[in-house]
Amino acid sequence: MRKIAFYTLGCKVNQADTASMEEIFRKAGYEIVQFNQKADVYLINTCVVTNNGQRRSRQIINRAVRNHPLSLTVVTGCYPQTAPEEVKAIEGVDVIIGNQERGRIVELVELALDEKRTEILDNVQKMTVDTKFEELGAGTETDKTRAFLKIQEGCNQYCTYCIIPYARGPLRSRTLDSIKAEVTKLVAAGYKEVVLIGIHLGCYGKEQGGEVTLYDAVLAALSVDGLKRLRLGSLESVEVDPRIVDLMARDNRLCRHLHLPLQSGCDKILAAMHRPYDTARYGELLRNIKEQLPDIAITTDVIVGFPGETEEDFAETLRFAEECGFAKMPIFPYSKRKGTPAEKMPNQIIEAVKEERAARLGELDEKLFHACLEQAVGTESEVLFEQPVDDEHIEGLISSYQRVIVKAPVSLCGEIAKVKVTGVQEDFLVGELVE
Repeated sequence: MRKIAFYTLGCKVNQADTASMEEIFRKAGYEIVQFNQKADVYLINTCVVTNNGQRRSRQIINRAVRNHPLSLTVVTGCYPQTAPEEVKAIEGVDVIIGNQERGRIVELVELALDEKRTEILDNVQKMTVDTKFEELGAGTETDKTRAFLKIQEGCNQYCTYCIIPYARGPLRSRTLDSIKAEVTKLVAAGYKEVVLIGIHLGCYGKEQGGEVTLYDAVLAALSVDGLKRLRLGSLESVEVDPRIVDLMARDNRLCRHLHLPLQSGCDKILAAMHRPYDTARYGELLRNIKEQLPDIAITTDVIVGFPGETEEDFAETLRFAEECGFAKMPIFPYSKRKGTPAEKMPNQIIEAVKEERAARLGELDEKLFHACLEQAVGTESEVLFEQPVDDEHIEGLISSYQRVIVKAPVSLCGEIAKVKVTGVQEDFLVGELVE
């Protein structure tokens, strides 16, 4: 039996793509091993959303080639999709495949193995002409409680800082029948929670003229008997369908958590980023959601140090973020990406200023995060327990994506139980089981 090891960098969509490829190789008779173990094939699923992601991808590729020169090194994902010649030039890379036709990846790998790596197999696709969603099955490892199901691919927004539309291509969506079939398989494999994800999730079905929407995809997933929880991945705020908010209020299986990227709290910077909203519209949307769902957790992403961002602009972001009261706020210093409009913009911010602003916003993030944790004290919530902490305690997530530690038997891992939140300890909640 041939062995293959995977290394995944970047977003949840990449993780879902890797899980799908693992399942393809598993069905082809391969044994999946850890990346630090001996294998016949080492596959790196790369990321280019930031300079650091691309640099890290290159490091992992070089490590695989250096440590396992007699094995096959396969590179896939956004790095070869956006810079195929650069990846080709890395000595020791044997197979290159971008973000399409990964359903053929076993065929491509075995062709390379049979040919004893006489040539690089360059299968990077022209994403601008490919409009069909590649319906790879979801991975089904039964030792986990949460599965990520990619239902949408591609982005047409072209924010000025972002390389992803060039790496992922135009909008494509998984069919409703396929969503239901994949969720059915995941439930049968033992998963209690499924997370619907995509590159531009709120645009699900848009390329079909709006005949189907994300709301229809949510209904398709929830129609599967035995599904305990459904969670949504990152959404643009302007794409939150009021029907989804209504459904959250009526169906406890749809988790009360939304990740709505803000990117900046300054209207001047939002316009320069080509974001589809201003702060007034974003704030109004948040107020409408929280009015209907007071206990919902809203998380976000923020970029600091975008070209032209003055100290006054950053102060606006600080003020607006505090007004929004985010439950969590991942912060990213702006990263110049080759080929994007922002790369050529004047008034680029030096790294030291980016890092200083990220640190200041990080202090606010900690303050807001702990305020949200404190608000949960005294409430009762259903917890999906995931793993043991020690011999007496286990941990899991409540619907609003906050982590809870409870004194309970390990046998509850993988199950859902009601918990009363009794306090906050460091960066997590503590609670007790409700009999």
